Amino acid sequence: MNSTWFSAVVFALATLIVSPAWADDSASPLAVDRSSTGGAQNLEDILARQAQLKVDESFRSENLGDPSNAAAATEHLGTNGGRSDADIYRSIRYNEINPTLQVRNPAGGVLIQDGGMPWYKLREGPVMTYGGGALLAMFGLLVIFYFVRGRIMIDGGPSDKTIERFKSFERFGHWLLAGSFIALGITGLLTLMGRTLLIPVMGSDAFAILAAGSKWIHNNISWAFMLALLFTFVLWIGHNIPNKLDWQWIKAGGGIFTKSHPSAKKFNAGQKIIFWGVMILGFSVSLSGLSLLFPFEILMFADTFTAINNMLGTDFPTVLAPHEEMQYANLWHSIVAFAMMVMIMAHIYIGSVGMEGAYDAMGNGQVDLEWARQHHDLWVAEVEAKQNNGGQQ
Repeated sequence: MNSTWFSAVVFALATLIVSPAWADDSASPLAVDRSSTGGAQNLEDILARQAQLKVDESFRSENLGDPSNAAAATEHLGTNGGRSDADIYRSIRYNEINPTLQVRNPAGGVLIQDGGMPWYKLREGPVMTYGGGALLAMFGLLVIFYFVRGRIMIDGGPSDKTIERFKSFERFGHWLLAGSFIALGITGLLTLMGRTLLIPVMGSDAFAILAAGSKWIHNNISWAFMLALLFTFVLWIGHNIPNKLDWQWIKAGGGIFTKSHPSAKKFNAGQKIIFWGVMILGFSVSLSGLSLLFPFEILMFADTFTAINNMLGTDFPTVLAPHEEMQYANLWHSIVAFAMMVMIMAHIYIGSVGMEGAYDAMGNGQVDLEWARQHHDLWVAEVEAKQNNGGQQ
């Protein structure tokens, strides 16, 4: 699926950072001396697998019995086709069996899948720790910035005039996206961290009700988020195409760290970064969310890992069981969601307590004229020119 290449690239980089053991997949398999067991696995094999080390499993995965050695049906083991019970178990273990199923679904034919514990450890360990730490770090930085920089005020104070910044349907799209994202963020954190943080406080029974409700809310509000994402993309894409003016704004730091006011149109470079960040990450988190909403139906990672390997020469797994696809989708969903929450925290800050007059833009749509001239002077000039010509905004 070409639309997920970007997602898979970022996921691969994130995986290498948060899970060093996964980054060593290209290392040579561990050499194990099996002479004492006649070639069968021994304690060293078992300990290596428990430590998530790469072990050459061919001594077992290729030892699946030989049907050509089948005895007559009247002889011992004849009905097994020349394969012992251990041979058949190894076939199941390495997914080399073709079972006949009554239940027809992509995951029904996978009898054993051993990726559960690595997924669980990564989810409960680095993803939760680094993700939660990033949220706390961003909150702390914003508090420090507020006390060091203070609130960005309107130079000379507010005027007695206002100008329409956003129309009602624009504010509707913004608040639908913002409200659904906040609900998804809270319920997502409850789902990810609740077992660890809340069960010791409120008990398993109470948390079970909270978790079930959070899951229901999360699954259903996701549709509002995806609808709002598409709506705002169509609404504002024309105002968020990067141009040379944005580089000047970035070089000036947007006036956030100084009292300068670099020129900007309706959306400045900082707002464009937020826009594209929300659109790209929102699209990506929506893809993984749909994969989780419809298990085993939207398989994203095998094909994209193949593309990454071809482009970068990496060695990511390309043959994935349906369960592994879901595990990767779950991890990716969490990582992207944390990245979005960190970014949106900064957006909420500057649009509320961080800047005088900023909230009015999405509050009632009318902003102070002096505020608009200081932060979006070129846009104000365009609006006034249209008004002077008898046109509409």
